[in-house]
Amino acid sequence: MKILLLPFRIIWWFVSLIFNLTGRLLGVAIGVVLMIIGLILTATVLGAVIGIPLLIVGVLLVIRALFK
Repeated sequence: MKILLLPFRIIWWFVSLIFNLTGRLLGVAIGVVLMIIGLILTATVLGAVIGIPLLIVGVLLVIRALFK
């Protein structure tokens, strides 16, 4: 079961690392920028492979910054 959750733990660790390094306000700003870039890349078919993970990381970063 741990191996199945490993990608999510790595993403959450990465979001926590960015949040701890930047602080709340900058964390929200970076999260919004990542969401916008993710949306733009998702509009193209080839960019969706990179855009969807960027969008997810941006959402997690904003959630982490708002509710910690």
